[in-house]
Amino acid sequence: MPLRRLARGAVGVGLVVGVSEALGRAGIVHEDFLPPASTILARAAALAADTGFLTDVRATLTAWALGLLIAVGVAVPLGLVLGNIPLVGNAVTTIVEFLRPIPSVALVPLVAMLLGSGLEMKLTVIVYASVWPVLFNTVYGLREVDPVAKDTLRAFGFGRLAVLWHVAVPATAPFIATGVRLAAAVALILAVTAEMFGGFGDGIGIFIAEAANYPGGTTDTLAATVWAGVLGLLINTALVRGERRAFHWARPR
Repeated sequence: MPLRRLARGAVGVGLVVGVSEALGRAGIVHEDFLPPASTILARAAALAADTGFLTDVRATLTAWALGLLIAVGVAVPLGLVLGNIPLVGNAVTTIVEFLRPIPSVALVPLVAMLLGSGLEMKLTVIVYASVWPVLFNTVYGLREVDPVAKDTLRAFGFGRLAVLWHVAVPATAPFIATGVRLAAAVALILAVTAEMFGGFGDGIGIFIAEAANYPGGTTDTLAATVWAGVLGLLINTALVRGERRAFHWARPR
């Protein structure tokens, strides 16, 4: 089954590359707007050995990792509180439902004006966008905890915290892991987007924004975009594999 999925993915990528190459070589789309796929991939391969671009990648991954770590550290405890204490959950539901639909990208200019275009701005936007998947998956996971297991521990004299630690947290862990995986993708998107709005410094978004401003920079822009996609794919693959190994008992058969 994994090989079949891999084959399907390879076929899909091959089709996209083939169509892009054909459009570029046939002149249907001008090269300034869509260079042939071979040109883009060759430039992406060259960027892998470019010290300056590797510095940009490191800056983006640093902001991504720190922002995701902070988001998880905020969202998991908050989700456990909201899911276990109905009074608190009901009190903050309106605020949460008001903040959640606000597009994170729309906050980038405002945060940039308040905090500048450095790491603090990127972290603020990344954390804001990444908190929601982890928070709501934690709350939803707590709702799925077997009530019989909780009642059994209470019958043996265990308190609220003991029931939370021994039953609720282990049962909710797979949901939290899924939320972290979703948040990881969101965090990478916001890291690159915030860098593009930032205007200076290091990062893949900065590289893309600068490349788009000089003649013939479409190839560099698309090559850097390819690397952003590759990073997202690698991160998601690593998290999926880790999730399957850690919570194999929770997978449906």
